[in-house]
Amino acid sequence: MTIKDIRSKYEQKKGMLLQLEKSIEQTKQQIEDLGKSLRTHEKANVIIQQVGLKTQQQLSYNISEIASLALSSVMDDPYTIHLDFVERRNKTECDIYFVRDGIQMDPFFGGGGAIDIASFALRVASWSMQSPRSRSTLILDEPFKHLKGEETNKKMLEMVKQISKKLNIQIIMVSDERVSREATIAATDKLLETSIKNGVTKVIEL
Repeated sequence: MTIKDIRSKYEQKKGMLLQLEKSIEQTKQQIEDLGKSLRTHEKANVIIQQVGLKTQQQLSYNISEIASLALSSVMDDPYTIHLDFVERRNKTECDIYFVRDGIQMDPFFGGGGAIDIASFALRVASWSMQSPRSRSTLILDEPFKHLKGEETNKKMLEMVKQISKKLNIQIIMVSDERVSREATIAATDKLLETSIKNGVTKVIEL
């Protein structure tokens, strides 16, 4: 091997060394950048958790307050609503309970009428918290079909009327006659009666 060959190999090895040193520096910089990014993401994660907790607390208050007010305005011995946010399968889920006299229970043990009122109130609460809100109209098919008693149903109509006015939301509701026609007319802006005869539907405004 000649001196020229040795020098050529030396220069080649020197070039490889320089490339390795450059690669090491780039890797160090990438590690430093990744460390900064990790710390930023960790801080962002803490902020997201804090915002999520505050959001949950606000949701819990708004939904519980609206649903509990609806129940108290209609029922003689009303439940209050309690929301419990829990982590399941890496997702946040919301459990809803009825509470009375400090006892927490599954809503399905609270009776159909209470469930109907709570379901209506939860739907309204959900709509009211949308941003931007969807069209301000709710179309409901017998939402209070399990609610018993003429006086209780009168209170329900008044509750629906007040919610409609306060939230400026139009509520179109299909229902059978649970109270006197006069009471229904007094609680609604427009009342339509439908009947079917010989396969033909007839609609009359009352």
